[in-house]
Amino acid sequence: MARTASSLFPRQRPGWAATLELLKPVTWFPPMWAFGCGIIASGVSPAGQWPLIGLGILLAGPLVCGTSQAVNDWFDRHVDAINEPRRPIPSGRMPGRWGLYIAVFWTFVSLAVAAMLGPWVLGAAAVGLALAWAYSAPPLRLKRNGWWGNAAVAACYEGVPWLTALAVMTAVMPDGRNLALAWAWSVGAHGIMTLNDFKSVHGDRRMGVGSLPVRLGVDRAAQVACLIMVAAQVAVIGLLFLWDRPLHAGILAALLIGQLLMMRRLLQRPAELDVWYNAAGVPLYVLGMLVSAFAIRPPT
Repeated sequence: MARTASSLFPRQRPGWAATLELLKPVTWFPPMWAFGCGIIASGVSPAGQWPLIGLGILLAGPLVCGTSQAVNDWFDRHVDAINEPRRPIPSGRMPGRWGLYIAVFWTFVSLAVAAMLGPWVLGAAAVGLALAWAYSAPPLRLKRNGWWGNAAVAACYEGVPWLTALAVMTAVMPDGRNLALAWAWSVGAHGIMTLNDFKSVHGDRRMGVGSLPVRLGVDRAAQVACLIMVAAQVAVIGLLFLWDRPLHAGILAALLIGQLLMMRRLLQRPAELDVWYNAAGVPLYVLGMLVSAFAIRPPT
């Protein structure tokens, strides 16, 4: 019995550095950015709302997104032992089941903070957390299929935080325009998630993870990723014209042209240039999100 307890709760405890690395702060930016876009799109002045906004940003980034990273690292520990052996769990800096414990604890903390922000925010957070667990954990483990897995992550990174911000600022159901944009930007982010999978092709293939680069091959997966990103932005441009926002549509079109030029180079050597495109092309994509948020912002 003592041996079992020791294996569950080893004397060694993870350090703060390993815990922070498990939660991957670098991944918090996309949902926090989407949350900010939702605040802008709401049209509600942030004056007097900063405590709520601060809690919302904490929820979108360090909490819900951090939870998703901890969950993914725990259930991907065998894959990471091949792809990224220096990660906290495969390297041993996160001993025993501490990775799982942190994921569970962070889930409950996220729900508690979401409950403080109202029922709509709690519902949105619950959806995001459910997708995070479904993506990585059996029996669903959506990441085994790159189509479904990337859709879940893209929704958590873009659509859910955007709608969460609307719930924080207005406490009502989002209107059709916000629903359409949140959906479109989530669809486009599916392509970004595909490019992120390039770095782990070797381990994914060995461990039976069916990411799109594994299923389709790197070259074809890059083509599909670019097509999805372009199609989503073309849809947003069309919506902005439909909503009589030609200036914003023109700005978004210019940002898309910049991405197309970079995609042309990416598709020549996608296995080598995926990191470059994420650094150079994706910022234009997220700037387009901001432009569309300003486009539908109600007059104050």
